Order: sequence, then structure tokens, then C-alpha cells
Amino acid sequence: MAITSKKPPVKLTVGAQYICFNTMNSENDWTTTFESEVTKLPTVVNATVTDNTDAYDAYASGQIYDTDTAVTSKTIAVSNLAFPEALLATMRGDAVDGGVVLGGGRKAIRPYFAYGIVVNKKDGSQDLRWYPKCKLTENDDVSNTSTDTHQDQNYSVTIKAFGFDDDEHVEVRCLNGETGYTGVTEAAFFAAPLLTKAAVNALIPVVETPAQTGTG
Repeated sequence: MAITSKKPPVKLTVGAQYICFNTMNSENDWTTTFESEVTKLPTVVNATVTDNTDAYDAYASGQIYDTDTAVTSKTIAVSNLAFPEALLATMRGDAVDGGVVLGGGRKAIRPYFAYGIVVNKKDGSQDLRWYPKCKLTENDDVSNTSTDTHQDQNYSVTIKAFGFDDDEHVEVRCLNGETGYTGVTEAAFFAAPLLTKAAVNALIPVVETPAQTGTG
């Protein structure tokens, strides 16, 4: 049996995040259509993605016969250097009208949105991720007094990503360091939320070969 040696690239830094609101139906349920505007925020300090799993052991003849584990959702905890106040209010389900926000004190319906994030690798490749069906679950807004020494005042945002198709997939990722996907750019991937492998494959640039001409 052959042994293949690989040297995987290390993570260099977290990149930008992307948010696109879902076009929900009249019953405020998630749909497969989204608004035309995608917001890019290069404000991420750190991001932690945690699998929420449903696991069980099946017993037979006095021993574990099989084990099954399903990822039912993912929790994405993001610390931001800055975050648009109106955008955050919309994610909370507050009433936003220009520069006026009416929040709290009522039963708000929090909208679904697609959330995207980038992990940049040391070799120049990227891990591009869309989480198409998300809702904001928590956010912290802490403001500190200024001092003689600078300190960042971060926004903490917690997002829950749900399964979005019949197979309950939670994320769509493209590893553009892998063979065949090196031409998929960050700009193309996050131009709109993606829901299928076919949608990712459609982003692969077509390599045109020079036309052959006859002689004689």
C-alpha cells in the first residue's frame, strides 16, 4: 500500500464576513431566495464554529452495535472590531427606519440570513464558507470609557446555522486550494449565497484552448 505524504497549509488569518438576508415568505419561513445585496464586513477579530450534534449508541447482545452522529446545527461565535448598528438591529428583528431604531419591548421576528466567512491559508489558498440558513441568537454591546492606553471595544455576535435542504446540510464550503477549484475567487463565491455543489462548480473559470487552424 502506497503512502502519500502531504503538508497541509496552516491557517493564516480569518478574513471578511458576508451577510445576505433571506427573502422570507408571508409566514416568515426561510426560502431558497435571497435579497440582491450582500454586505461585506472586514471586521472579524476571531470566529469559532461549533457543531451541535445529536449522537446515540445502538446496543445489541450486551455491547455497542453501532453509533450514529448527526450535526443538527452549528453555532458561530464572532468577535468584531466594529459592526453596523442598523444591520445588527435588523438581524435582531428591531424596527429600523433610517437612523431610528425601535428595539426591545415587543415580540420581534428575527429574520433568516445567509452568513459567509473566509479562512485564509498561509499558501494563499482559502476556505470559503456559506451558511445559508442562519439567525442571530445573541449579541453583546459593551462600551468602555477611553483611557490613555488604547483598547479595542469589540462586538460579540452569536449566530445559529440550520440545515437548509432535504439532507439537512448546514454549510457550503469551497476549498480553493484543491485541484480543480483554484480559480474560484472570494468575490465570485460571495456574490450571492450558494446552496449546492453545482452552484459552486459553476464558478470554476472555463479555460479556453487556442483554436486549431488547418494548414495547406
